[in-house]
Amino acid sequence: MSASAVLVSKELAEIAMAMQASRTGHAPKAVTVVASDETVVVTLHEALTPAEQMLARSERGAAQVEGYHRALFAVSCDELRAEIQRLTGRKVREAAVVVEPATGAIVHAFTSGTVVQIFQLEPHGVATQVSAGASPSAEPAG
Repeated sequence: MSASAVLVSKELAEIAMAMQASRTGHAPKAVTVVASDETVVVTLHEALTPAEQMLARSERGAAQVEGYHRALFAVSCDELRAEIQRLTGRKVREAAVVVEPATGAIVHAFTSGTVVQIFQLEPHGVATQVSAGASPSAEPAG
């Protein structure tokens, strides 16, 4: 990544953090920006307020938190799009948001017509077991 791309990512991260804090009264713990030639992904880490975190413990509450942040994104997206254009010199063609109530992560993906797949990893030290096919306890069909 070039030095100018690093500076753009850093400035965009600071802008996204300030915007989130201004709109919700709660600053994310951190902001990560990953930019390529055609895509910018902004992740707001631990961006939910303590009240939203409590609400998100239930399925219904998590849906409410997700809906709120989607609506917030819809009304604030133009400002972030303008900042991306100012910093990169390129217009944003599409924008989407993913809210993960369980972790408090909010991901803003700005794409240029491509499919963006975002994979959020577990924290370090959390073991994951993955298996393919039928589970060992499954009865054979017959």
